[in-house]
Amino acid sequence: MGEKKQALFNKLGRPELEEELRNETFKRITVSLYSYVNIKNPDVFRDVLYGRWAGFNIKGRIYLAKEGINAQFSCPEQNWEAFKTSLEDYDYLKNVPLKIAVEDDGKSFIKLTIKVRDRILADGMDDDAYDTSNVGKHLTAAEWNKDMAGPDTIIVDVRNHYEHEIGHFKGSVCAESDTFKEDLPKIHDKLKGKENQKILLYCTGGIRCEKTSAFLKHKGFEDVNQLHGGIIDYARQIEAEGLENNFIGKNFVFDERRGERVSDDIISSCHQCGETCDNHTNCEYLDCNLLFIQCNNCKAEFENCCSTECLEHSKLPIEEQKELRKIREKKGLLDYQKSLRPKIKGIRKEK
Repeated sequence: MGEKKQALFNKLGRPELEEELRNETFKRITVSLYSYVNIKNPDVFRDVLYGRWAGFNIKGRIYLAKEGINAQFSCPEQNWEAFKTSLEDYDYLKNVPLKIAVEDDGKSFIKLTIKVRDRILADGMDDDAYDTSNVGKHLTAAEWNKDMAGPDTIIVDVRNHYEHEIGHFKGSVCAESDTFKEDLPKIHDKLKGKENQKILLYCTGGIRCEKTSAFLKHKGFEDVNQLHGGIIDYARQIEAEGLENNFIGKNFVFDERRGERVSDDIISSCHQCGETCDNHTNCEYLDCNLLFIQCNNCKAEFENCCSTECLEHSKLPIEEQKELRKIREKKGLLDYQKSLRPKIKGIRKEK
């Protein structure tokens, strides 16, 4: 393709990238795609794809592996048609479905990142735990609504607990996991003994359902179904076809927006004061970075922090923060974040 080596990675810092995005005078389209396809040399394809997509001024997060591609990104409107046409130049991307965001301010991503990983979706499973060529039946929004009403239907949210908390399908069950790696065994435990019932799976854009449905079929579940295109495409279909909306609240998304509204319902509350709210915040104290729900009043009072402890730590001299960081590293990031989670509920009346 003739791409220059210096164009294969981003050199700017976050402040420069944010300013560059603010100064754009055109609109962007936020979109996601995934495909389970055998990529023979993902490292080579990574450089080819970066050079091509950077030329379209794409910003986003793309993962490649030998098993396929998983991408969330934004594309300038003026480059959209050319970008879609370019997908046909690669066997790996021909006819890949594109899921366009429901709510989009064009600020979803600040830079282009393409990484090669062992898997496009980390699941913690062995290779023989499922076969992604044997997945569940894909349902349209109309078919999904019809099957939801079945008396023996079980609706399963394949996403994490913090995604389910702000929005989900009526009557769905959730594994209450922090990561997808924890999901599959937990979902299996919840469904044991129900192998003959109709199972409906859903997630954000469909990729997690591909592995989950393959996993359940491998475990002997017979009637496994999944929402084609996930919540993103469901929202598009119900609007285009005038269908009943059975999703309540927000659809969590893994970009700067953190959510797109599918219904007007707000079904969650601020983790600090209990006020009705469904806006997620990452704790301002970088060594915590905990994702939690925070209303505007608490955001101002705690300066984007999740607890009084993190607020105090964020104001410490850098050298003291480094010492605290050493403690955090010894404990491990996940343990540290989990240790902070109970404090969120307890700070609402500390004033």
